[in-house]
Amino acid sequence: MLVSEDTDIAALLTDAEGKVVSWNERCEKLFGIPASAVLGRALHELLGVAAGDMHPDRWTGAGKHCDVLELTIALPDGAHRGVELTLLPQYTGNGDLSGAVGFLVAAPSGQELSLVGRMPLSSVIDVLPGTFYVIREDGTFALWNKTLERVTAMTPEELKAAHALDMYDITDKRIIDAKVREVFQHDAQAFVEANYLDKYGNATPYLLCGARIECRGRYYLCGMGLDLTDRRAQEEVLRVRERALHATSNGLVITRCARDDNPIEYVNPAFERISGYSASEVIGRDSRFMAAPGLDEEQRDRLRKAIRARQQVNVVFRNLRRNGELFWNDLTVTPVADGTGKVTHYIGVINDVTALRQRTALLEHEVNHDPLTGLANRTLLWDRLDHAIHMAQRNKTLVATALIDLNGFKQINDGYGHEAGDEVLKVVARRLQASVRESDTVARLSGDEFVLVLVNQPSLRYTVRMVERLRAALSRPVVFDTTVIATGAAIGVSVYPHDGADAVSLVRAADVAMYHAKAAREHRACFFSADMTSTTEAKQKREDTMRQALADHQLFLLFQPRVDLHTGCINALEALVRWRHPEHGVLLPAAFLSDAEDNGMIVEIGREVLEQACAFLVRRARAGVALLPIAVNSSSREFSDPGYVAHIAAALERHGLAPGMLEIELREDGLNSNHQLGFDIMTQLRDLGVRRSLDAFGEGMCDLNYMQRLPLTHVKVARAAINRITDEARSGAVVKALIDIGHDLGVRVIAKGVETRTQMEFLRLNDCDEMQGRLFSEPVSESALRAMLAATPA
Repeated sequence: MLVSEDTDIAALLTDAEGKVVSWNERCEKLFGIPASAVLGRALHELLGVAAGDMHPDRWTGAGKHCDVLELTIALPDGAHRGVELTLLPQYTGNGDLSGAVGFLVAAPSGQELSLVGRMPLSSVIDVLPGTFYVIREDGTFALWNKTLERVTAMTPEELKAAHALDMYDITDKRIIDAKVREVFQHDAQAFVEANYLDKYGNATPYLLCGARIECRGRYYLCGMGLDLTDRRAQEEVLRVRERALHATSNGLVITRCARDDNPIEYVNPAFERISGYSASEVIGRDSRFMAAPGLDEEQRDRLRKAIRARQQVNVVFRNLRRNGELFWNDLTVTPVADGTGKVTHYIGVINDVTALRQRTALLEHEVNHDPLTGLANRTLLWDRLDHAIHMAQRNKTLVATALIDLNGFKQINDGYGHEAGDEVLKVVARRLQASVRESDTVARLSGDEFVLVLVNQPSLRYTVRMVERLRAALSRPVVFDTTVIATGAAIGVSVYPHDGADAVSLVRAADVAMYHAKAAREHRACFFSADMTSTTEAKQKREDTMRQALADHQLFLLFQPRVDLHTGCINALEALVRWRHPEHGVLLPAAFLSDAEDNGMIVEIGREVLEQACAFLVRRARAGVALLPIAVNSSSREFSDPGYVAHIAAALERHGLAPGMLEIELREDGLNSNHQLGFDIMTQLRDLGVRRSLDAFGEGMCDLNYMQRLPLTHVKVARAAINRITDEARSGAVVKALIDIGHDLGVRVIAKGVETRTQMEFLRLNDCDEMQGRLFSEPVSESALRAMLAATPA
């Protein structure tokens, strides 16, 4: 029991039978009973307890130690009081019990001090959550609790012999030693964080505190320790989070929730990098100072409403960096509440999406614009035209759609190269944009086709003037390097609502009108009219009929022999295509190849001719007759196809034919249209092993330097040059020169379209190698050819 000034202490003596033999004044005061009324009475009767509890035998079993009994006694005034009875057994020299000395300790009435004070110190310190210890000046332990034993993994005997500094590492030991000396020497209080090391070397972090106490003239250090393991773990989590806040690429802002402003309390390094402001420049300021005036007001209004409502919000708007530069800020603001649910702070996460916005804008531009000219592409065209029609419906105005096709653009590409063609397209694009208003749309539909959407047209007369301005702009030549390239265009125009109620109808009508303008063979513009539809439909019908001809195998070959002028023998054949039309009979190439060249069907027709020529050679081989090489014609559109040579190689392999049995004839004007492509194709054909012939030699401009580079095997003199050979003197001078050039190039020379004996004799006389034409044979069918070859010596 803890003893204070108000504590009552009384003493008494009993004999061996437990009867009171001594009763002092303190006892009388405590019990309110005089000694005369007590002496000789049994102590258990006086205290109101069982006789067994007070009999001396109770303490005999306890050996030489005292026992303590907590009692509640009744006072004469009827009140009750708690006392603590301690009996000290007394023995004779023979070891017999002679009696007991009793001490009665009672705390002041009505206080808990005595109850708490009666608790043993060991029971108190062992329930403490941390370590408890009392250290002597020599560093040994005078007292400790169970927690210290557990933390150090030491037994009581080990702790009794241990020095307090032995349970710390060398770094902590120096610090703690200094603290302990300060406590003993200066009566200071010590606080230190250190790691307890158990006897196995395991460390446990603790916060240690201690102070000096004095007992019977000696000093001790009385201290406690609190386990910091959980706190250290929390601190590590906080450190990691702090490092994460500093390392994140997103800017972080923490603001205090005030009445009108939200002053900044924290920013991370990413915020400093993004904004250009240092933390010292912004802390204490409201973040609105970075707002870009007059921009993104709708997003800023959303932010203000969310802040007032204490709600989370995500907005994207533009802010100003410290240097005045605009940046796109993807901002998420989240309110933070305290333990009572009151919002005290906001956390703002800033993501600089400027680069993303720029990339997105660039991608959107690339998706919706032509990469060469920068004009709107087909996708954006339809969107703009739909929008224009919608606005015209609302405003009761007109919308004009102009489709423009450049004249002779293929010839520009072929004659001057693709770089020149690209330059022409870019110049045309700029001129078209300069000729219309900002509200109008200029789009590139395909290669050399452009579409203009002319909105809000007040009248057709106004539209006519705009179209005339376009036509004049397109008629001016384009200068590429030092070359002046003549340009022009056919323009077809349709008008909403007269010529169509939707975008597709308007473009289709403008396309029909454009083809009528192109058919006029001059730089002109045509407005759509209903009677134009039948012409366009006829053209489409021809294309459809051509496709059906391929599907139904209506195309077939005739063969014209080539004769050696020196031996008179047939040494090769030329395959010539014909169309067995179901309505018009057999059509010559001039009746359909021009349309096929325009609509692109020439590629498929060329492949069909190659397939039939190879099949013909296979049949000849199976018949066991000697094979003659066969020549097939190829247009520039065919050999411009990326898979042209690969397709020829595949056909030869599929039919099992030697490449030398096939000859490819390419026209001179086709090769001149793109020198590099022509050279590449000729080289690939040479590597494949097929024969290479230059057709229509001498029909147009001849680039002899270019011809020298081409790996040719034959040249075929143009029919027009052969027709000039007559009986007149010098009529064949050009042909003779062409023959000499061919021989100088190291190739065989073939005369095409020989129709008279005079021509044949001139050619033989001037050492021409081969000829073909009506003089020897018209183109014949396969069966007629078999009969001819059977009758003609090889």
